[in-house]
Amino acid sequence: MPAADFANPARRFDLLVFDWDGTLMDSTGTIAHAIQLAFGELGLPVPTDSDARFVIGYGLREAMQHLAPAADAATITAIVDAYRHHYLARDEALVLFDGVREGLQALGEAGFQLAVATGKSRVGLDRALASTGLGYHFVATRTADESFSKPHPAMLEYLFDETMVPAQRAVMIGDTTHDLQLAINAGCASLAMSYGAHPLDELLALSPLAHFDDFKQLSAWILQHG
Repeated sequence: MPAADFANPARRFDLLVFDWDGTLMDSTGTIAHAIQLAFGELGLPVPTDSDARFVIGYGLREAMQHLAPAADAATITAIVDAYRHHYLARDEALVLFDGVREGLQALGEAGFQLAVATGKSRVGLDRALASTGLGYHFVATRTADESFSKPHPAMLEYLFDETMVPAQRAVMIGDTTHDLQLAINAGCASLAMSYGAHPLDELLALSPLAHFDDFKQLSAWILQHG
């Protein structure tokens, strides 16, 4: 069926694509701390909080390679394994941001298709979807180990194909410059969340349509303007 058959002329977007960590899940502090613990455990220079937060949104190996550019493949694997150990020890304590559960419900009931594009692995995202009970909201999801890491456009291009929604009828919603650059590279609009991993001034430099301080503001804006 042609994509145009799905278009609702009364609104701007048909597909809302969400990042996970730092956008839906309040996990950026936990991720950054787990990265620092992993480097410290292996006797490597520990990244600053800012540097650790910067790589959130990348695929896991890409993130560690960015933080340890001189490390060989075996060392990167060791960092990844140590990170997973420290992150999983804290995973069950993570919570959704306020308003996420209600906002996704309202957006779905309004007729938007919802999807996820995340730097998490497939195993990690499936675990998060199961633990939060949010899986039924999303018509499609894509993870870093199934695609190129953000900001390569492949992740969004897959979701456009899967949902049969063209780029101009989709919007990427995220808390990092990687999310917003992903949107630019894939030819779609973006919305920025100011409460996540990257500073607001860096997000605004990539010209999102709007930015929001909490998820309730986002969902209200989309229901009115999306």
